[in-house]
Amino acid sequence: MKIPFLYSFRNLLARRLTTTLTASGMALVVFVFASILMLAEGLRKTLVNTGSYDNVVVIRKASSSEVQSGIDRQQASIVEMQPEVAFGSYGQRLLAKELVVLINLPKRGSNKPSNVVIRGISGSSLLLRPQVKLAGGRMPRTGSSEIIAGQSIAKRFKGGGIGETLRFGMRNWTVVGTFDAGNTGFSSEIWGDVDQLMQAFRRPVYSSVIFKLRDSSEFTKFKTRIGSDPRLTVEAKREITYYEDQSKMMAKFLRILGISLTIIFSLGAIIGAMVTMYSAVANRTNEIGTLRALGFQRRNILGAFLMESLMIGFLGGCLGLFFFFIHAAPYHFHYELSDLFRTRLYLFPYLWYYPQITYVLPNYGIPRRRAARIQVGAHEYRGRPENELTEVLSA
Repeated sequence: MKIPFLYSFRNLLARRLTTTLTASGMALVVFVFASILMLAEGLRKTLVNTGSYDNVVVIRKASSSEVQSGIDRQQASIVEMQPEVAFGSYGQRLLAKELVVLINLPKRGSNKPSNVVIRGISGSSLLLRPQVKLAGGRMPRTGSSEIIAGQSIAKRFKGGGIGETLRFGMRNWTVVGTFDAGNTGFSSEIWGDVDQLMQAFRRPVYSSVIFKLRDSSEFTKFKTRIGSDPRLTVEAKREITYYEDQSKMMAKFLRILGISLTIIFSLGAIIGAMVTMYSAVANRTNEIGTLRALGFQRRNILGAFLMESLMIGFLGGCLGLFFFFIHAAPYHFHYELSDLFRTRLYLFPYLWYYPQITYVLPNYGIPRRRAARIQVGAHEYRGRPENELTEVLSA
């Protein structure tokens, strides 16, 4: 004979405080885990969207990023003359020699400094990135101390708006425009004339050379040629591959951090819940004895108690995701790519099964397996009328 489902549900209602505290512990773990996974997946998605499959990024060998790279003018000119470089509608080469520098700028309101990417651009930089659109103002003039800022920079940093002035590189720079780069990392950058920025930062070399392939299938041939050229100490990557590589290290760090924090939180919650549940089993000895006296088998009692556990796990998982959506998702987690961090739908089943597998079964399964094995002597119920046992069962 099976124990009715309503029995497990009414038991949770009868023990509201224990149910609420246990579900809250699971909700906290799910909330932290979901937040970290959001950061890692959002970072990966944002950086991958930044690149284009037809564009090639050329940086110095062994450099992991444009910031660490350096390409002198002679090598940049050799790359520029390669036959795989595409031409624009006006006969110009779709190639840009760029400089990338990290600086600190104060935020609006809090005045706290944060990292901002400064990118020195040339005439073809905007043509290579069709996702970047001028949102306001105009492009900076060549040879001037004028810059344009991504919309994220204009909103969040002092001096980032049109007509305002930023000071870096021992020079004042006037913001003459803002641009919208969509869901890409370019929205968190400041762009200016590459030659002026090289002078300001005393950088005699470019950070990278970026160009569009005339035929996407020619990438392997180009990569092989420049790799074997003794005059060059550079390597080529597709732009989408370059940004994917950039995201791997940070995303991996965030995932390890999230899993580590989740394990620590889970261990504390498991210990606390197991102590609570063992105490609950001890306090429910009479109830278990009543069920046994009514003829329910041990596996039926264990199944009913596990059903309670799964219901609490489901409640905890839903609460964790609910608080995650109302609190974490609308907020911006910095490094300034965070405007684009969003939770991916494929995470939801994983986050729901997590409390069931790693939290519910250890916390509830072990103590309640012990509950099912409790031997209750018939003398404990001797003299009790049948209708009283029925009332205990339905309580």
